[in-house]
Amino acid sequence: MIDMTHPGEAHHEDLSERLNWLRAGVLGANDGIVSTAGLVVGVAGATTDRTTIFAAGVAGLVAGALSMAGGEYVSVSTQRDTERAALRLEARELREMPEEEERELADIYQDKGLSPELATRVARELTEQDALRAHAEAELQIDPDNLTSPWHAAWASLVSFAVGALIPLVAILVPPTGWRVWACAVAVLVGLVLTGWISARLGSSRVWRAVRRNVVVGSLTMVVTYYVGLLFGVTVG
Repeated sequence: MIDMTHPGEAHHEDLSERLNWLRAGVLGANDGIVSTAGLVVGVAGATTDRTTIFAAGVAGLVAGALSMAGGEYVSVSTQRDTERAALRLEARELREMPEEEERELADIYQDKGLSPELATRVARELTEQDALRAHAEAELQIDPDNLTSPWHAAWASLVSFAVGALIPLVAILVPPTGWRVWACAVAVLVGLVLTGWISARLGSSRVWRAVRRNVVVGSLTMVVTYYVGLLFGVTVG
């Protein structure tokens, strides 16, 4: 069989998986930026003590990253278990009623526009080559050899959240006291513009809408938490 793909060219499934991971990374970074910015700005509204702000920011970064990683691990593990159960059921059906399954596969290709004769031939040849793969991809949209890894998802979420969280944390600690909140706000808005632009490009949506949504949510978060911090302001002796 001749491989008609170009050398180094990604298959559709590989490209789709990479885009999904990239989207997840962008969303994780966005969450890290917004949640940590809200936390450190709120604490900065309550106290000017650098150590207190640093401790709160690091705690928020660690807790948020671990929470994101744990949630992603559980979610993807559930998805993987569901896919495995569907594959086991499909394998059993192929053993118990192979003829019915082959007709079902032919019907799928016929619904996609093939003639009945060609659909039957395609279904037969694919079944003879790898019945489970043929049915899994056509019926379930699952690649049996490329199930999503919960560990990969967890690490991607952890790292992306931590990287995003570092932006407001560093921005609020480096400047002098009077400039902390403003420096953090500027850094956060730049980060949100970037993640909004990337997410819009990946989703083929309007860039301005995604950027505006990110900036509005991030700005509201910082404003609200800052004034909450002012309400509960403390004096550090």
